[in-house]
Amino acid sequence: MDYTLITFSVADRVAVLTFNQPESMNAISSELMIDEILDVLGSIPRRTDISVLIITGAGKAFSSGGNIKDMAKKEGIFGGTPLDVQQNYRTGIQRIPLALYDLEVPVIAAVNGPAIGAGFDVSMMCDIRIGSTKARFGETFVNLGIIPGDGGAWFLPKALGHQRAAELTFTGRIVNAPEALEIGIVLEVVEPDELMPRVHELANEIAAKPPQALRIAKRLLRAGQSVPLPQFLDMCATLQAGCHFSDDHEEALNAFFEKRPGRYTGQ
Repeated sequence: MDYTLITFSVADRVAVLTFNQPESMNAISSELMIDEILDVLGSIPRRTDISVLIITGAGKAFSSGGNIKDMAKKEGIFGGTPLDVQQNYRTGIQRIPLALYDLEVPVIAAVNGPAIGAGFDVSMMCDIRIGSTKARFGETFVNLGIIPGDGGAWFLPKALGHQRAAELTFTGRIVNAPEALEIGIVLEVVEPDELMPRVHELANEIAAKPPQALRIAKRLLRAGQSVPLPQFLDMCATLQAGCHFSDDHEEALNAFFEKRPGRYTGQ
């Protein structure tokens, strides 16, 4: 698929997905942009050359979320009857949280600027967030008389705890980068010109690990949110047994004893 509203690249096992609509602050409510994002996310599970995905935005913003002009005009995904709009959400933007949640490779959000509404929620769907000093975050739906229709109310309490998620959702206020670091929205805050180098540094560190072990570890982190402990431990034992018999495990042991970096094949 040729992309017009995003860019996508892969190098050294690290993929970069960039929202590329700087004129709209990377609004992600258009059907075309959603389809392009989903095409990328759907291709990654089949690609053995990708160990980490970085998501970022072109220009001054990470993403402004839904296009408010389209909301006002009731166009695009906001057009039609209430049932039409419901279906537009279900077959459109709601497929993004499902795809990101099911994605087995670690995902890092490089938040270069404002991440507002659905933009904030997409960043919270990632495993790790690194923010620029220019990053801003806002669960601003209530300010427009709507709710987080993309699943944000599911992701925020898991990442921030119920009380903080409730406060951000009910007030719709904007959080600056220092506070985002303080309350756990981001892992780190760096200067704008240091953002992508720092994110790539972290991504490269992760991508250097055994590829299959990375994917399995992420599956376990996800499963631990909902699977009861006895069944979860059984799942861990089963997956761990497979890891013990993998070529990458043998290589990791050899690299440890020989005091050298591992050379992993994903087998």
